[in-house]
Amino acid sequence: MSERVLILDFGSQVTQLIARRMRESGVYCEIHPFDIASERIEAFAPAAIVLSGGPASVIAAESPRVPGIVFEMGVPVLGICYGQQAMCAQLGGEVEAAEHREFGRAFVEVTEPCALFAGAWEVGSRQQVWMSHGDRVVRLPPGFRSVGKSEGAPFAAIADDRRRFYGVQFHPEVAHTPHGAELLRNFTHRVAGCSGDWTMASFRAEAVRRVRAQVGDGRVICGLSGGVDSSVAAVLIHEAVGDLLTCIFVDHGLLRAGEAEDVVSVFRDRFNIALVHRDASALFLSRLEGVAEPEEKRRVVGNTFIEVFEAEAERIKGVRFLAQGTLYPDVIESVSARGGPSVTIKTHHNVGGLPERMNLKLVEPLRELFKDEVRALGRELGLPEAIVGRHPFPGPGLAIRMPGEVTREKLALLRKADAIFLEEIRSAGLYDAIWQAFAVLLPVRTVGVMGDERTYDYACALRAVTSTDGMTADYFHFDHEVLARTANRIVNEVRGINRVVYDITSKPPGTIEWE
Repeated sequence: MSERVLILDFGSQVTQLIARRMRESGVYCEIHPFDIASERIEAFAPAAIVLSGGPASVIAAESPRVPGIVFEMGVPVLGICYGQQAMCAQLGGEVEAAEHREFGRAFVEVTEPCALFAGAWEVGSRQQVWMSHGDRVVRLPPGFRSVGKSEGAPFAAIADDRRRFYGVQFHPEVAHTPHGAELLRNFTHRVAGCSGDWTMASFRAEAVRRVRAQVGDGRVICGLSGGVDSSVAAVLIHEAVGDLLTCIFVDHGLLRAGEAEDVVSVFRDRFNIALVHRDASALFLSRLEGVAEPEEKRRVVGNTFIEVFEAEAERIKGVRFLAQGTLYPDVIESVSARGGPSVTIKTHHNVGGLPERMNLKLVEPLRELFKDEVRALGRELGLPEAIVGRHPFPGPGLAIRMPGEVTREKLALLRKADAIFLEEIRSAGLYDAIWQAFAVLLPVRTVGVMGDERTYDYACALRAVTSTDGMTADYFHFDHEVLARTANRIVNEVRGINRVVYDITSKPPGTIEWE
């Protein structure tokens, strides 16, 4: 990849969005911690560099600093929020605590022309932006000029045209800055001269080449779940190495209705990929018997998965590589803003890592992609839409969609109710508008009357959310008729459930839904 933008992360919660916006315009970029070694920055050979926002204050002692090499490479630099302040402080300007702090929506007036501005960002225009700062630049470094101002920031946008250094006090990457993506595109295309020719087709070709070079004649195993990530990784690797790949599908009996059959059909029949299908549902259910605490259920499922997967892998001779559907957000989140490894394992997402004794090298062909890019790659590879567009589903499956103990009876009830919910969503043409939808079997029984008979059965909750990355989510606003029809079907068709409720809880960052 000849055109690459380097994003140095100073800890902003929305740094990932910078990369997403740039990739949407066809420019490949990567996020690295701000204290990355200078040698690695040189080796990356960026066409441009972006300095992200962050929670620190430039005024504070030992605040994060921009590596000096950034300003010596002769490439364009864009500082965003903290990135702008750090750039100014290090190049001879001055930053102070603002009397009028700006958090949330604000308006910036474009006062002077510069290469960063075009399209909606014309001189004299007033742009809605998203601010988040307690400090502000009060004196510009030599060579800089002000090109935009806001009520609380006289230097809301600055430019050093000769060195191609630019800074904005606001966040152009977020949706609350309506024309922010256009500003970022101006930086990558007009200032840095990027052609914007990074596509899924080009990524596919490059990824296949790299997998072949890495694997050689070694055998590869891939843990296949039927989800988007592992499915796309498997098909891509199969295109690269063919019969050297064997997929292992551990069926823990906690999947949705028909999913196990779909996985086997797609990968064996459609793609002719070597697939080991191990039905271990009886083992998983026996291990889960009597287990009610949520984290313990996850540990049981994770440990049992490792045990079964390892046993099946040992039957395959000559295996040297393990394929994983690791995505770019996983890579970013595994490294803190200061470059250290994360000490938190996201048990709500993972079912466990494989033991070191397997002594396998990792093949992670998707580790540079975001979720939506993985879906695009899946379509490029010819995967069916039923898999490419599938809603995210946790590794522990339905075990964490029923608070309390997992039993065959409860799994059967939940599986039927969940299938009806998804059927009605698809029938209404809403499946692709929803990021994730599922049913939950609540650990309570309610009294009801059905016909002339009094019932004492389970209550079921339905949840559907909209999101772009799963970090935040808002409940989906259903038409009442869809919910009424779904609830009526569940109560009538699933004997054992007599009440249905809809969850309208929004999900702020860092929360886990339904335990």
